[in-house]
Amino acid sequence: MVVGGGPAGLAAALALRTGGAQSVVVVEREVEAGGVPRHCEHIGFGVRDLRRFLTGPQYARRWVDKAADAGVDIWTRTMVTGWAGERHAELTGPLGRREIVARTVVLATGARERPRSARLIPGTRPAGVFTTGQLQQWVYHEKMPVGQRALIVGAEHVSYSAVLTLRHARVRPVALVTDLKQSQTVRPFDFFVHAGLRVPLMTHTSLGAILGRERVEGVVLYDANGKAREMAVDTIVFTGDWIPDCELARLANLEMNVGTNGPGVDADGRTSLDGIFAAGNLVHPVETADVASTRASLVGAAAAAWLRSSDDQSLFGDSVRFISTEPLKWISPNLVRAGQFSRQPVLLRSTQFLDHPRIHIQQGARTLATYGLRKMIPNRSHHIPSDWYRSVDFDGGPVTVTVSTDG
Repeated sequence: MVVGGGPAGLAAALALRTGGAQSVVVVEREVEAGGVPRHCEHIGFGVRDLRRFLTGPQYARRWVDKAADAGVDIWTRTMVTGWAGERHAELTGPLGRREIVARTVVLATGARERPRSARLIPGTRPAGVFTTGQLQQWVYHEKMPVGQRALIVGAEHVSYSAVLTLRHARVRPVALVTDLKQSQTVRPFDFFVHAGLRVPLMTHTSLGAILGRERVEGVVLYDANGKAREMAVDTIVFTGDWIPDCELARLANLEMNVGTNGPGVDADGRTSLDGIFAAGNLVHPVETADVASTRASLVGAAAAAWLRSSDDQSLFGDSVRFISTEPLKWISPNLVRAGQFSRQPVLLRSTQFLDHPRIHIQQGARTLATYGLRKMIPNRSHHIPSDWYRSVDFDGGPVTVTVSTDG
């Protein structure tokens, strides 16, 4: 069973099916499978995994078709609401309540943006406040009017997607604001939005309050010196600030990682409970859809291999955890088990802009590896090799990952 019908869940299900699993079910709570890309009408999906240049809905449909053609059963409008036992899921859907006992489970429940309430922004609760996902569903699927003047809170990849969605809805994006010193997206996106679409970016700026009662009427912004200014807008879009949809992982009593806030996993996506795997943006919040699907394919293949091997050895009984320290936000995968030699890179995220950082991987007093990067940017992942797995001493305690800079 795979929980979550986005690109990661569908990719894992396809890998399970082609890896020999006789019956694979994808449980998806939405009306249609395909995940977040269904709501993204702009082009740019599928380059790395499908070798195509697709819009979000086209990309989602390709993954749904690939999984269905391989014999994967996709149950939409169905939710896993809890666990009656290990790998024993309780479901609610169009056919009512039921239970399914799976030989293996892949959790691919994804991540979500923190809404206004979770960001503790003062003010009342007027209409006109969205996250990017809410905005895209509102515009592309519900065909509902949004407003006229919008402020985008954030300046990472998804923030620029919000700009395109607003323009599609004939809403003027007044500005993007970030409390960081610069945008966190790639330069072509940045140039296109600022120079081509003429949407300004306000750096070192934070949202202090929302004005209005029935409808958003404006915002209070603060610069780096604490100076306040008001801006008239009728729409606010909160972007980024991702948190995994980890409720099912917690209900299953999986060990969680304090950095990602998702379940702790090794390179195969194995969690602390045998037969339960995790993939996609549940374990690395948040990567692009093609990165999530590519890595989830490896998790699905590992789950299929686990089924074939009937492995009864507990993962956490013979594993070493990775501990990342500031300014690293998280590392994924975040543990390694004995005999595991992954070929996929390790993902890192920083909370700071860093020039020429060096990544140090140590176990006790012993240095396992050191890697140099050109730069690190918040809200974007960076890769390091995983060849140092071979040097881990499984009696030597946790592995610590730190960063140093020339400065």
